[in-house]
Amino acid sequence: MRMRPTLSWTPAADLPPGTTDLEPVVAALGAGGVLVLSGAGISTESGIPDYRGEGGSLSRHTPMTYQDFTGSAHARRRYWARSHLGWRTFGRARPNAGHLAVAAFARDARVSGVITQNVDGLHQAAGSEGVVELHGSLDRVVCLSCRAFSPRHELARRLEAENPGFDPVAAGINPDGDADLTDAQVGDFRVVPCADCGGILKPDVVFFGEAVPPQRVEHCRRLVREAASLLVLGSSLTVMSGLRFVRQASQEGKPVLIVNRDPTRGDPHALARVALPLGPALTTIADRLGIPVGGPPD
Repeated sequence: MRMRPTLSWTPAADLPPGTTDLEPVVAALGAGGVLVLSGAGISTESGIPDYRGEGGSLSRHTPMTYQDFTGSAHARRRYWARSHLGWRTFGRARPNAGHLAVAAFARDARVSGVITQNVDGLHQAAGSEGVVELHGSLDRVVCLSCRAFSPRHELARRLEAENPGFDPVAAGINPDGDADLTDAQVGDFRVVPCADCGGILKPDVVFFGEAVPPQRVEHCRRLVREAASLLVLGSSLTVMSGLRFVRQASQEGKPVLIVNRDPTRGDPHALARVALPLGPALTTIADRLGIPVGGPPD
């Protein structure tokens, strides 16, 4: 039976309210050993929309599932046409104040690690090292037959050559790099196979309905065990891939702090949820701790 992914949840009426008090987060970062878990909300200030916030892409867009991608050549053509266009926007995105603050906290030894649910590479572009990309990255491509990896820019070059003049105007770009195009705009877009074996190419990301690799999950679990606290930034925690680490930290008696403007599925496990915009909130925290944020590395 084909299983559909969990795309939404309904907050319970008795969820604790959000706060604007940053002191619990300041205290945690002041003590150090903070593991960061980030979601799409940290990249909205870079021009990449989130899934579930106000105006989130799920209101107009159903993400590609692994089952649809592997089971339908039509779905793959539609995906690659939309993703090829969206990749140009992702390539222009730059780290914002939130990404820069996280990197600054790590340089000052306040952050022990970063797990991101995002596939945009902006934490790394801001200077964060050792980032665990829970859902993979759009800048890599994998062949489903021979498992060879290749850079996304190589695929982009091949797709440009096969589809000269392809430049439709998208209605929007989504957090997974998928541009909103109609079937008419997709047209007869030509998909290219693996250059090594002729197999099906897939972005090296975890689609909805696909499991995160077990070794990656265990690596994240170890990071949670070794951390003093968990700080969730810009994630609704709707999907289990991130929520499981919040539950783990809570079960281990470690403080969970969330900075997200809307309620999250992890709120019952959190010491506090700060309902403030991420960039200004994290910049304010850095100022209170005397940590210079600076700009992205050259």
